Amino acid sequence: MVLTNQDMVELVAFRRKLHSMPELSRQEEQTAREVQAFLKATHPDWTLADLGGHGVAAVYEGREQGPTVMVRAELDGLPIQEISDAPHRSATPGKGHLCGHDGHMAILAALARELGRQRPQRGRVILMFQPAEEDGSGAAAVVADPRFRHIAPDFAFALHNVPGLPFGQVALTEGPVNCASRGMRIVLTGKTAHASMPETGLSPVKVVAQLMPQLTALGRGGPMEEGFSMVTVTHARIGEPAFGVAPSHGEIWATLRTLTDLGMEELCASAEQLVLTAAREQGLSVEICYDDIFHHCENAPEAVAHLRTALEAEGVPYDRGDLPIRASEDFGRFGQKAPAAMFFLGAGEKHPSLHNPDYDFPDDLIPIGGRVFMRTIRNLLG
Repeated sequence: MVLTNQDMVELVAFRRKLHSMPELSRQEEQTAREVQAFLKATHPDWTLADLGGHGVAAVYEGREQGPTVMVRAELDGLPIQEISDAPHRSATPGKGHLCGHDGHMAILAALARELGRQRPQRGRVILMFQPAEEDGSGAAAVVADPRFRHIAPDFAFALHNVPGLPFGQVALTEGPVNCASRGMRIVLTGKTAHASMPETGLSPVKVVAQLMPQLTALGRGGPMEEGFSMVTVTHARIGEPAFGVAPSHGEIWATLRTLTDLGMEELCASAEQLVLTAAREQGLSVEICYDDIFHHCENAPEAVAHLRTALEAEGVPYDRGDLPIRASEDFGRFGQKAPAAMFFLGAGEKHPSLHNPDYDFPDDLIPIGGRVFMRTIRNLLG
């Protein structure tokens, strides 16, 4: 792939414009419009909009029959206030592109430039701009959209930038690379009482105090190997802010994390049994629900082999790195439909971490990511 100086100027400007206008999961309407406007000049053969929400899929057809290769980027930002003096900093208070999805979109925009100039010889390329990655709902919604069957891939690829990894270095391996995770919301209900006579009510205080360390003890982390699990209590609330009332209501939010989906089933069962037993012993009713559900990401060996070939051809250094990682990614949903692989691209050892308020995607990663994907596409499709 050859990007001219003018290409880079325009791709960086596109990335920075996206950075300045972050939108949260399932709210990416303007971001999707900006993507479509940029893609228009590359003349995709056809485009699907509003896919699984605000998703955009641009299709570039080859001249001959062949496989369908999908490359995915994410549309959404985060509910975090950005701290930056950059001219392209977020213009929306309390929201920021602090995970690099703006940069991932710019990499796919670079692919669009190249595909607009030279279509693949065979098959077709799907550039998938996916909504709602951050809350885990987006890939599932895209796959569930009836129109997805028209672009169902034979291979799916993605990347994520990784601060802490040397700049331009790639981490890649087969098997699990991102953990399964989900948010467990526990709601306990008893009966209020006068604070002077708490014995006349049913308070959740004891159960909340008991469950927080017990839930955490179910998964203490440790090495990223088979059987890994982690439970992190992220929020708790008891009653209302009043001195005269013994509470009747309690909530605990916890994030459950495991290396595989099977491990998640086992961890959920253990956590639910713990909660139900504690609530029953104190005469409380309980409701359990789950949010932000992420399946684990599994890198298929055949998809990884294609990425390795591309990395070697492009002279991009790679190894296993610290994979798998604890963080979750909803790209795993696509891996349930076709052989898929994600690689992790170093943003620099001293670069601010993902979700830090001072994080910003390094523009110089755009051509590196683009080269790896384009080489993979050309190797598969000509």
